[in-house]
Amino acid sequence: MFVPLLLHARNPGPMTGGGNNTYVLAPPDGEAVLIDAGVGKRQHLADLAAVLDAAHARLSHVVVTHAHADHASGAPVLAAAYPEARFSKYPWPDKDSRYAVDWQPLHDGDAIPIGPVSSMNPMSHDQLIVLHTPGHSPDHVSLWHEPTRSVFTGDLVVAGSSVMIDWSRGGSLGEYMRSLERIRSLEPHVLFPAHGPRIDAPREILTGYLEHRRARERQVIDALRAGQATVEAIAESIYHGLDSALMAAARENVRAHLDKLKADGLATEDDGRWHLTERAR
Repeated sequence: MFVPLLLHARNPGPMTGGGNNTYVLAPPDGEAVLIDAGVGKRQHLADLAAVLDAAHARLSHVVVTHAHADHASGAPVLAAAYPEARFSKYPWPDKDSRYAVDWQPLHDGDAIPIGPVSSMNPMSHDQLIVLHTPGHSPDHVSLWHEPTRSVFTGDLVVAGSSVMIDWSRGGSLGEYMRSLERIRSLEPHVLFPAHGPRIDAPREILTGYLEHRRARERQVIDALRAGQATVEAIAESIYHGLDSALMAAARENVRAHLDKLKADGLATEDDGRWHLTERAR
């Protein structure tokens, strides 16, 4: 039976909100899969051990949605506690090497078995399908469970908030929007995000995310038309009054929008100053 159990990673903070969600699929007397590794908090490991004990299950696989520290830094602690488990993620060599585990590479379309495999029919087991959904980071993946039309979306969406596109750390707004479109095209029934509550109206949320980004793009274009030519000036004009602790993230988002406009042929950069092309005027 497909019953994802939410385990909080116990790491609340300004950028993580109430903290990360990790999910365990632990079939009775079977092999369990943990989605995202958390940050190695003792209580998170204790919660995981309690779930496994209750199900008489063994942790066989830890799947990490991407290499950001709040999702991956707990992997070495888990590897020490569960030496027989394997650890998988989509490769991002520059970041993966920070975590002392033997990563097995994931690829788009890979199948991850969940639950016991029938001895009569090895193909009868349940599975998650890996979907490469870059944008928030180059290595970001989502996990699709077709029978229930469920998606574990990592940092792709957060109910009631927006997702940071960290341009300086490999984020790409164009890729991010294509990833949102890809998940929406699956017509999922439920999303299990890495932050915030589960999402039971996926199409509404995904469409809202796309519309929000398009509206923000129009704001960036309007700022350029008004003569704002630097990332800092554009961010100040759009996010005026934002908490100063969040302005660095706002500037990253603006830079991601400018990079998309450049890729679309709508903006150019000259020594840190941005201008609209004739096509956009």
